[in-house]
Amino acid sequence: MWGFCCLILELEMMPLEAMDLMTALQLVLKKSLAHGGLARGLHEGAKVIEKHAAQLCVLAEDCNQPDYVKLVKALCADHGVGLLTVPSAKTLGEWAGLCKIDSEGKARKVVGCSCVVVKDYGETSEGYNVVQEHVKSN
Repeated sequence: MWGFCCLILELEMMPLEAMDLMTALQLVLKKSLAHGGLARGLHEGAKVIEKHAAQLCVLAEDCNQPDYVKLVKALCADHGVGLLTVPSAKTLGEWAGLCKIDSEGKARKVVGCSCVVVKDYGETSEGYNVVQEHVKSN
């Protein structure tokens, strides 16, 4: 857990001009995870979207199930949920906390995750503002 807290502090201390969308999304997912506001996987994500409790959906681009991608995109479109994509399921799994953190703070045994749904952002941060700005513009 210590490595997780250090990662959040490290991301928060980044200069504002250096925060791109992926860094901001990583910060938002880590804060949401810390506040218990993440649904990971298709089953949990679909339930949250159907209950109209979803605020943001993140989908991995390298998902090899076309029906899975089609379902998530359709649910997001039907319920007006913002959808972002990340290049790798392993990266998304790491950001969603589906890994072990070793003593040096490095992620080990990362499990891939194709879909993550944010139901509670936790606290507002600069990363939150960057992500919201991107979702509104697309």
